[in-house]
Amino acid sequence: MTRLECPAIEGCLDDEWLEADAFGGFASGTAGTERTRRYHALLLTATRPPAGRMVLVNGVEAWLEDASGQMRIPLSMQRYGSGSVWPDPSESLLSFDTEPWPTWRFQIGENHILTAEVFVAKQSGQTVLRWRLDGNEFTLKVRPLLSGRDYHALHHENQAFNFSYTAAGDQVRWQAYGDVPAVVAASNGSYVHAPDWYRNFCYTVERERGMDFNEDLATPGIFSFDLSRGEAVLVLSANEGPKTSAIDTAKSLADTERTRRAAFPTPLDRSADAYIVARNEGSTILAGFPWFTDWGRDTFIAMRGLLIASGRYSDAESILLEWSATISEGMLPNRFPDSGVPEYNSVDASLWFVIAVHDYLVTGHAQRETQDRLQQAVDAILDGYSSGTRFQIASDPEDALLRAGVPGVQLTWMDAKVGDWVVTPRIGKPVEVQALWINALRIAAAWNPRWKELATRAAHTFQQRFIDPASGALYDVVDADHEPGKIDRSIRPNQLFAVGGLPFSLIDNSETARAIVDQCEQLLLTPLGLRTLSPNDPAYKGRYTGTPLERDGAYHQGTVWPWLLGPFVEAWLRVHDNGQSSKAEARQRFLKPLHDHLHRAGVDHISEVADGDAPHRPGGTPFQAWSLGELMRLDRLLSADSADMPQTR
Repeated sequence: MTRLECPAIEGCLDDEWLEADAFGGFASGTAGTERTRRYHALLLTATRPPAGRMVLVNGVEAWLEDASGQMRIPLSMQRYGSGSVWPDPSESLLSFDTEPWPTWRFQIGENHILTAEVFVAKQSGQTVLRWRLDGNEFTLKVRPLLSGRDYHALHHENQAFNFSYTAAGDQVRWQAYGDVPAVVAASNGSYVHAPDWYRNFCYTVERERGMDFNEDLATPGIFSFDLSRGEAVLVLSANEGPKTSAIDTAKSLADTERTRRAAFPTPLDRSADAYIVARNEGSTILAGFPWFTDWGRDTFIAMRGLLIASGRYSDAESILLEWSATISEGMLPNRFPDSGVPEYNSVDASLWFVIAVHDYLVTGHAQRETQDRLQQAVDAILDGYSSGTRFQIASDPEDALLRAGVPGVQLTWMDAKVGDWVVTPRIGKPVEVQALWINALRIAAAWNPRWKELATRAAHTFQQRFIDPASGALYDVVDADHEPGKIDRSIRPNQLFAVGGLPFSLIDNSETARAIVDQCEQLLLTPLGLRTLSPNDPAYKGRYTGTPLERDGAYHQGTVWPWLLGPFVEAWLRVHDNGQSSKAEARQRFLKPLHDHLHRAGVDHISEVADGDAPHRPGGTPFQAWSLGELMRLDRLLSADSADMPQTR
């Protein structure tokens, strides 16, 4: 877990914490207490798990007052559009810690420490805030800041906001808008109704991302707590408040959460738990926080490390069975959007499903009925792909390779699209799609012999058609744009999947395998992952920054992706004898920077992307499932015997 010392509060504003529930809701913010994103909130709930997410309580303004009311010590930070920062707790904030949940320590006077903490109760989705002061007579004041909006939107002052409240026992209830969940705040303090608007908050990260960045929030009143009588507690719930007193509820939830979190074998397992959420009667994996829902390829790539390599077999089974019911014409959805129908616009999501099924079945934990259902799902995918399905996805009868793509649609994992502009269309026969296709055929041939001949043909023609005689490495796409013989020679990391990252290697020639690894190591490798395009390419973009158009234009044109270290390290080990000394070198060279990264950006997690140019500033989502999953899978791989390497055939 992470501990950050905060002698200068500005140094804590790039580091973010996450507390997720089991349904798609979450709380998050910065170590320095300032909200820098529209997604930073204390009570953010999924109304249609894991989608329909709404921000109910954006944050609080908290401060201490002495008995005279003249001294005011801030415990939270707000930034406004004018450029002003007020209040500013930088003089008193000492540290931020994630153990056992987000915790801040403030210096109060010369001899006293105030501790503030927040956690989300996993199963109930309630957010608990607690403050403790060791001695001294201060009153804690807390103003909740409310909106009641879609989590992608921003909120502005309006006449429709309902400031009225109801009180019962130690609970106060607000219903901001008629179609939005109510907020119930249970506390062991007193509440004074004092409605007001706080206007023009500035979210600096949204500004950097070229998005709207100003927001107005409603504050209905003030809670007061006498800290000389013990800790202050505020329990935030959507719709239904706790059945017991606030102090008893907070203690019970804290005890349950502490026990649950302590049961995880490693801190990474605890972080991984954030991404596992409910969908229908089963489970799914959210691709990342704060803005992703569940995506097909992300789910199946991430689960290999988050679940299967970590021994969470029942969760893996639940997710695979849930997704297997969504197969349509041989395809699985690319993603479930926040609203609307599933989107079937991916060539590789279905193939990554097959890889995840293989990884799960070889553990031996599947019951016969589950095994049969998953194998039937795999056969349905291969039937659809071999005979042809959407977007010209089909096995080419000439060479048995998998072709895919139509203009205007992004089908591979390099899927950035802005309006009608597909940044990296990769229409034809992309290299990693062939690696996935041939692996899927070989996997299914283990129980269905009719896939064996197709797998053999495809593997043979792959080695004939993809090796670039000039470099000895692989082309990125052959038959580009469905033009026979047209080649895309872009140097990208996708070629690694022919050597590492999948159950079966496609490269028999050791010189070719080394050429692939050497090219990727020399041109693409960075401390945080692999670039998506060689810096020598005229289309290379070294910074992932700016407007949505600028960022999407760089997303797969040089931007670094940490999850790609998975296939790279496996490929590197294959050409470096896979012995213990090579594993030790790989752990020090390739994994240590990722472990160091756990203590910055999304603390205890791995970012989605980073700049291609040094110093490789992290970007995208600070909490990304497949980034963490591949780190966890590599951790196991590099501490395991050589026999645990995927097969080379």
